[in-house]
Amino acid sequence: MRYRVRGFSLVELLLALVIGLVLLLGASQVLISSRVTHASQQAAMLLQDDARFVLSKMIQDIRQAGMFGCLAPAFIENAPLAFDRPITWSAGGGSTSLTLLTAQVGEEGGRPDWTVLSDCTSTAHAYIGNAPAPEPGQIRFAIRQLTYTFETGQLKVATPNAPAKAVLVDNVRAFDISFGVAARLDSTGVVRYETRPADEALIRSVRLRMTLQDPAGRVKDQTYSVVAALRNRLG
Repeated sequence: MRYRVRGFSLVELLLALVIGLVLLLGASQVLISSRVTHASQQAAMLLQDDARFVLSKMIQDIRQAGMFGCLAPAFIENAPLAFDRPITWSAGGGSTSLTLLTAQVGEEGGRPDWTVLSDCTSTAHAYIGNAPAPEPGQIRFAIRQLTYTFETGQLKVATPNAPAKAVLVDNVRAFDISFGVAARLDSTGVVRYETRPADEALIRSVRLRMTLQDPAGRVKDQTYSVVAALRNRLG
């Protein structure tokens, strides 16, 4: 008794190959899309980390700008002229800079540019660099001058003790600074933001807007904006 052996026809084989190829292409597309999405998410996270690091540092320094101790600069003996202008800026020639005279938080900032010794009641004295050891009843305030500069796609920082600009972050496409100003000297409320305020004494806050780009083009440009208030001018 003979049994007839029957295999796949050519049409069936071609159909199976086409279906398998379609499934393989679909799986490959899903895998490639997943890898691209993961790479773009990683790039966005790196940009966000860079922005968080830089902006948090600048916010802290802006908040402490003009904080020279318990007494106003007019009552500090030997106070440098720079104490009268704790926040200045400049723009032009392809760069933008913001200079702050700010209280140094902790001891991690290195040697201060000035130190104020005060009893917080009637006397205060400013010293260049470090000051003598505080006497009983005196408080020591370390002051630093920081200049943040945006140029050639980088945000940098420099101090009088370290004039060589240290790069804080690369791949900066844009960096804009505007200042919240009050209507009067005795007012703490911000009525508008200006890029070039006529009276520095009216500045109550600083708005920073920074755009970072991924050099590999894995994610769109990311823009971050923050506002920091000058605490010593808000009462």
